[in-house]
Amino acid sequence: MQNDRIDGMTRRAFAGSALAAAAAMASGAKGAETPLRPTAFGDLGPFYPIERLAEEDADLTWIKGHAKRASGDVIEVSGRVLDRHGNPVRGAILEVWQANSLGRYAHANDIAKAPLDPDFQGYARIRTGAGGDWRITTIKPAAYDSPIGRRTPHIHFDVHGKSQRLITQMYFSDDAATNAADMLYKGLGDWADTALAKLDTPAKYRWDVVMMDG
Repeated sequence: MQNDRIDGMTRRAFAGSALAAAAAMASGAKGAETPLRPTAFGDLGPFYPIERLAEEDADLTWIKGHAKRASGDVIEVSGRVLDRHGNPVRGAILEVWQANSLGRYAHANDIAKAPLDPDFQGYARIRTGAGGDWRITTIKPAAYDSPIGRRTPHIHFDVHGKSQRLITQMYFSDDAATNAADMLYKGLGDWADTALAKLDTPAKYRWDVVMMDG
């Protein structure tokens, strides 16, 4: 049963990447402009938050009424949602979820021994602005062990545009060693760079999401 689950996860990751590559090549053949490379598809993963806190705002490090901030290194991640022609996707909805600073998800199916952080929101639902821009403040997630091996630090995104939905996982450019050992990251192949957030300044990352049609 566990092997079936693992195989399914990896097949979806590989298939999603292949579809994204084929679609990008097809779009490039139709027009004179050079299209942007679509962001690689990823797996939804087993820890999509079914039960959530009342707060879903862009600051995952503070929960209203709590006396302290979430534990861990505070980071800012920002970017834009674009279509393949570089046009901003206004009003796109981004669902964001991740493990805490010790690698634990606030999910009933996560049986990791690492403790939960009661001060960490762990999930956000935000909307892009007129320029397709978005921004979150969160905690740098930790790596953790999983049935498919060691997972490198990453953040899950489920992006709902005007006509398309994109499920993906964002990775960090300064985690090159653990990225290289991560099965799902390696499975993205030549498309891995589209899922990689670049470190602009200390504790600030930049990552644009490119959808086929927005």
